[in-house]
Amino acid sequence: MGQDMHERPKGAAEDWTIAQDWGRYTAAEHAMWDRLFERQGKMLPGRVVPEFMAGLDILRMDKPGIPNFDALSERLMKATGWQVVAVPGLVPDAVFFDHLANRRFVAGRFIRTPDQIDYLEEPDIFHDVFGHVPLLANPVFADYMQAYGQGGLRADGLGAIERLARLYWYTVEFGLIRQDDGLKVYGAGIVSSYGESLFALDDPSPHRLGFDLRRLMRTNYKIDDYQQSYFVIDSFEDLLRQTAQTDLAPLYAELDGQPDLATDALLPGDRVFTRGTQAYAHSRRRPVHESAEDAGPVS
Repeated sequence: MGQDMHERPKGAAEDWTIAQDWGRYTAAEHAMWDRLFERQGKMLPGRVVPEFMAGLDILRMDKPGIPNFDALSERLMKATGWQVVAVPGLVPDAVFFDHLANRRFVAGRFIRTPDQIDYLEEPDIFHDVFGHVPLLANPVFADYMQAYGQGGLRADGLGAIERLARLYWYTVEFGLIRQDDGLKVYGAGIVSSYGESLFALDDPSPHRLGFDLRRLMRTNYKIDDYQQSYFVIDSFEDLLRQTAQTDLAPLYAELDGQPDLATDALLPGDRVFTRGTQAYAHSRRRPVHESAEDAGPVS
């Protein structure tokens, strides 16, 4: 997601894009990409939605080193009409939505350092490109992302950005999907994280709940640790139908004034795949005198 900010960084175009300047990457930075790619590549098969693995193949992202956005965009454009553009960091919401609405995915160009391999505060190129871009080669998910951008531009004028941000968080970033052989991950925040790829499917701690748009838009989320609840869609087609092909203005009005729900809330009407123990979240509420080492999530 973008953020509420107004000052465009020096050197950025009016749409906040910058050159990737692929040639500036060092051997150490390419090696970091390869290290992260190898780790996720070994662990994800069987856990991630098959469409993600297909996207890696279509876009030939298994080649060594940080992808060149020009070459990546050429392949992606042939698949679904999308392209990847570099930005200096988080961009304003309106800019973010406009890029998505025009089938442009914004990606940071920096890569984490070895001391940040398991946690960093701002998304890097591995999160943005490895985590997000493969599914943009899937026509249905590509349509969903474009429609999300179009919906964001409308929500901006309705004062409903926070509601829509929750949809992005619980689908694009931390979504699960139900398939014939069980639950799979597809959200980029999970797919690009070794720890959360395991936690989201295997750990008894989090709730895993059936996707419900009204319910989801009332639910808070955690930005600095593993999620306490994940929402499970039935298919990308159903996600597109429920969100992108529906006028959400009446829903925003309906939800206006309703209280937010806690990240670990369970409601009587929830479709529960897993009733979580919340043991992990409770363990993080440690006394002040305890060590806070390794307190962040793996990203």
